[in-house]
Amino acid sequence: MLFYSTSYWLFMIPGFILVLLAQTWVSSTYRKWSQIRNHYGINGVEAARKLLNFANLYDIDILRTDGQLTDHYDPRRKSLSLSRGVGEGNSVASLAITAHEIGHAMQDAQGYLPLQFRSALVPVANIGSKLGWIFIILGLVLGGTLGTQVAWIGVGAFGLGTLFALATIPVELNASSRARALLTQSGLINTSEEKNGVNAVLNAAAFTYIAALATSLLQLLYYVSLLGGFGRRRR
Repeated sequence: MLFYSTSYWLFMIPGFILVLLAQTWVSSTYRKWSQIRNHYGINGVEAARKLLNFANLYDIDILRTDGQLTDHYDPRRKSLSLSRGVGEGNSVASLAITAHEIGHAMQDAQGYLPLQFRSALVPVANIGSKLGWIFIILGLVLGGTLGTQVAWIGVGAFGLGTLFALATIPVELNASSRARALLTQSGLINTSEEKNGVNAVLNAAAFTYIAALATSLLQLLYYVSLLGGFGRRRR
């Protein structure tokens, strides 16, 4: 079976471990720094208003979103959505996450090319992730030259998802770099403890994207090896 062979698990277990480690790291880091009050005692919404004004971004709406760590910037709506814990919390973690999302707003306002490239990949990557495995299974069932070609189309579709994961890395790292500079230059953080906390939160978040890329790449390599073996058997 495609998803239950021994070789599939040999490829994917390292990726699953990385994702688990990333989730654990993010959760523990957020839990620690969400309990440490920032110097000025301002919450995420208040910090967002100050940072947006400091960055000369006056047309961004600040919204609330459900869930934990669901904070995001939407370039289509020009809106910043903050979860309750971040928006209402006056912690160091709230500052870090809010500033990171505003980093994305700054990228959007400045026409940051890696962000534009990643945004352009979203629709095709979504389609590829949904249809890729269908083409692979169909190709393996059909067999022959046609089946091989169909299956490779599926692999290419999955490859778009891997490309999206790769394109995400520089976008997120740049947003974090902007967040650190923004918090320091605006004066919202000024103690070594706050700087350490912001770095810890942003570094943990960055690892989640690296883990996602590794998992996507391992899955793609599995499909490539699967079809490579299929082609050798056919010959």
